[in-house]
Amino acid sequence: MWPTAEGYTSATPASQHVPYDSRGEELVARVWEALELPGSAMDYHFVLQNAVDRLWSTRNADPRALEMLEVFALLDLELMEVAPQAVSFDGIEPMAFARVSSVPRLIGLLEREGAFTEALAVAKRLTRFGQGEDTMTRLSEKVGALAAEAAEAGRAQ
Repeated sequence: MWPTAEGYTSATPASQHVPYDSRGEELVARVWEALELPGSAMDYHFVLQNAVDRLWSTRNADPRALEMLEVFALLDLELMEVAPQAVSFDGIEPMAFARVSSVPRLIGLLEREGAFTEALAVAKRLTRFGQGEDTMTRLSEKVGALAAEAAEAGRAQ
């Protein structure tokens, strides 16, 4: 339990630190602060995932949004890798994972930008959590086709 002005709450400081209406620089600052506050791995995952969703929705108005979206999505993936309980269901064997939106959003962004190799590397990491297998297959085909085109162009010169 955590003390509040009204008494006590079971919500951790990290989970309550980022106001729903925060955007831009305030959002980024509040996320970094939340990651330094007491909380569980799941709290930090939701802070990061929600930030990625908000940054995506404001990408046209805020030029830094996509840069920070990438930072927070990769940080969320790293958190998942070191603390899988952040995205798993308690008591289910074998471990079952909740669907994550932050990392697929990053994969889609990288793919749209033509960074297929980077998107594939992230998708491979996500498969550990039962997600991204179809994306990994599609990206593997694209990377393979590009490598074949490059090899053919190299032979033609």
